[in-house]
Amino acid sequence: MVGSIDNDFCGTDMTIGTDSALHRIIEVVDAIMTTAQSHQRTFVLEVMGRHCGYLALVSGLACGADWVFIPEMPPEDGWEDNMCQKLSENRADKKRLNIIIVSEGAIDSHNKAITPDYIKDLVVRCLGFDTRVTILGHVQRGGTPSAFDRILASRMGVEAVLALLEASATTPACVVSLVGNQAVRLPLMECVHLTQEVQKAMDEKKFEEAVRLRGSSFENNLSTYRLLSYRKPDSELPNSSFNVAVLNVGAPAAGMNAAVRSAVRVGITEGHKMFAVSDGFEGFSKGQIEEIKWGDVGGWTGQGGSLLGTKRTLPGKHLDKIAEQIKLHNINALLVIGGFEAYVGLLELSAARDQHPELCVPMVMVPATVSNNIPGSDLSIGSDTALNAITDTCDRIKQSASGTKRRVFIIETMGGYCGYLATVGGLAAGADTVYIYEEPFDIRDLQANVEHLTQKMKTSIQRGLVLRNENSNENFTTDFIYQLYTEEGRGVFDCRKNILGHMQQGGAPSPFDRNFGTKVAAKAIQWITQTLTDSYKGGRVFTNSEDTACLLGMRRRALVFQPVSQLRDESDFVHRIPKEQWWLKLRPLMKILAKYKTSYDVSDSGQLEHVTRVRPKDGDASAAI
Repeated sequence: MVGSIDNDFCGTDMTIGTDSALHRIIEVVDAIMTTAQSHQRTFVLEVMGRHCGYLALVSGLACGADWVFIPEMPPEDGWEDNMCQKLSENRADKKRLNIIIVSEGAIDSHNKAITPDYIKDLVVRCLGFDTRVTILGHVQRGGTPSAFDRILASRMGVEAVLALLEASATTPACVVSLVGNQAVRLPLMECVHLTQEVQKAMDEKKFEEAVRLRGSSFENNLSTYRLLSYRKPDSELPNSSFNVAVLNVGAPAAGMNAAVRSAVRVGITEGHKMFAVSDGFEGFSKGQIEEIKWGDVGGWTGQGGSLLGTKRTLPGKHLDKIAEQIKLHNINALLVIGGFEAYVGLLELSAARDQHPELCVPMVMVPATVSNNIPGSDLSIGSDTALNAITDTCDRIKQSASGTKRRVFIIETMGGYCGYLATVGGLAAGADTVYIYEEPFDIRDLQANVEHLTQKMKTSIQRGLVLRNENSNENFTTDFIYQLYTEEGRGVFDCRKNILGHMQQGGAPSPFDRNFGTKVAAKAIQWITQTLTDSYKGGRVFTNSEDTACLLGMRRRALVFQPVSQLRDESDFVHRIPKEQWWLKLRPLMKILAKYKTSYDVSDSGQLEHVTRVRPKDGDASAAI
């Protein structure tokens, strides 16, 4: 298993520790952005990564930095003038701050080091801006691990043990790595050889080759950053006459704004006119539609909630008015960012195409909900931020419980009927038991859990943590479980309960959600451009095939577009959850870690594969996170 904050090992999308380091960097950047905003300053930040620019690149993507220096892609000669020109243009556009992120190993095209002090002196000399340097240093290595890292390490640990148990004397040494959302085993020496080749390519100044060798995840991050960071002059933009509308539907989720920003900027780069719809389908029916420009979405990546405004209203009741607005504003395509309501809304819109020809336009949905309950996607924007909120709170509660000894906390999480937040939050926080709707439980299970905790109180760890999903059972409520544990544990442990509530929906988005939102929205707009081009005939856009109303979701290894009509059979509409959910396979792991005797399902374990070096086709890169 690879543990490194630099994420500099080829063969895996994420190494253990990288996400936590990104959390430290983004916390600092968010704090610096507020001071830079008030003082109208330029900040140069140095982050770790002597031989790999991953941290600099992803944090640049996650905070919307003006310029990023990484060792894999040195700036071309004359970069000093280009950078100063861009910084002054941004100030002229009423942007009050500039952020420049420098990787520790940043170099120019002649292999000469680029230092933060050199950049500071350059900006002061050429532009006279008030400039400060911040070197983050070992802050990035410290702190508590993020929820993503805890889950990644747990999943990798299991995979590593399974690989050892299955190995024979002739099995080559392997690395357990993550591709997309799937654990994969790769031969160690192949990965080491590839990692060495990256350095060799950089030494030989074959920088494009170095980026390609880093893998599709790194390559994707770089191409997305290039798309979003610099606005091309209008004369260089392709001349498309298409209007694309973006709207948020459902409950707010952290990362929605990053997705909107990405969609708007990529859409403008592709030559489209972008329109923002306020307040979901309800706002759409009332005509709350305005054109949104490049500068309007500046600084949106770090903002929580939904700046466009979002409502749970479904379009079914307002189809006539929505069709009227589409015609009035000449909308040629729709990007819907939201939760289960967005999914049901897209189904309703695509089903109404026969009655309303105005709805025969390309439509795509990007899943954004804290509950992670959307069919067709393993992950959704916002769920990582909610997981971190749950994990942080559980950490504090455990600390309180261990101080008072012999105390059990019952914690209720959000998620509707979907037990993702409770299960994965429980695994990250080290819960003793998690109650969810997908795994029915009865009074005998509750009794067994109480007895298990009673035994635990006789050991050195005298505290307990029990998570319950809000809709796990209509009769075994949080109050009921609290009262049962209180009564049954009398004399052995005492009990407290805590309902986390809407705290899980708020807060600044985590680096993962910013990055994920940015990349999926960019990919969605590229799909819209392609579909618009294919369906433009006789001076108008017309699409009524099912593959032009899609959901873009992370499925195991890749981001895939799936027609919403085909996902209907995979959905439980009554309980608003998918019929099959990948994370249920993590439940036995949680029980084993809580010292329950149970078996682990090994059917999904990885097989030894080989490092692939085939260049992915354009647009088909498995946009792993």
